Amino acid sequence: MTTSNRGPEEVQDQEVRTLLDERATRLRGRVDGNADETVLMVAEFPLGEERYAIPLESLRAALPLRLVTPVPLSQPHVIGVLRYQGSVLAALSLAAMLGGHGWRQDPAVLLVVDRGDGELCALDCEAIPRPLSMPTAAVEAARTHSEGPVTEVLLSSTRQIIHLIDLPRLFARGTGTGTGGARNGG
Repeated sequence: MTTSNRGPEEVQDQEVRTLLDERATRLRGRVDGNADETVLMVAEFPLGEERYAIPLESLRAALPLRLVTPVPLSQPHVIGVLRYQGSVLAALSLAAMLGGHGWRQDPAVLLVVDRGDGELCALDCEAIPRPLSMPTAAVEAARTHSEGPVTEVLLSSTRQIIHLIDLPRLFARGTGTGTGGARNGG
């Protein structure tokens, strides 16, 4: 087809269609390359010098730390309590629960999470987490080598290690939550 037989609108429409077809082809290439790849959506945040994440499905809210009321004589990992949607929740130190990892800066955020047993609690955090997708295959491969509540997942796209926290394992391993959670020695 020559452009001399068509009006300016038809030429522009054809150029737009061509551009859209090229974009669709590029996107299909990206999608087709990852068509078999499922992802786990996580909330990713810093803890000291490392990057940690929790499954996004477990995250209920991010709140300011100033909402916590300290509890005198509580266990070291208990920061205090807070009210959330009519309930009183324990606010816990994630760093202490993970074995004393240090923060780079003082935590300013509380992450309200489902512990895995339907109960909610809050964990302190340096910053509001950002959403991140992790390839499920990489997560499952890393979990085969992990026994504790934290799995180191290497993201091949960025060559970055993300420490994925398994909340049910974290709360079941006996670090104590002071909230009546299950305790076992493992």
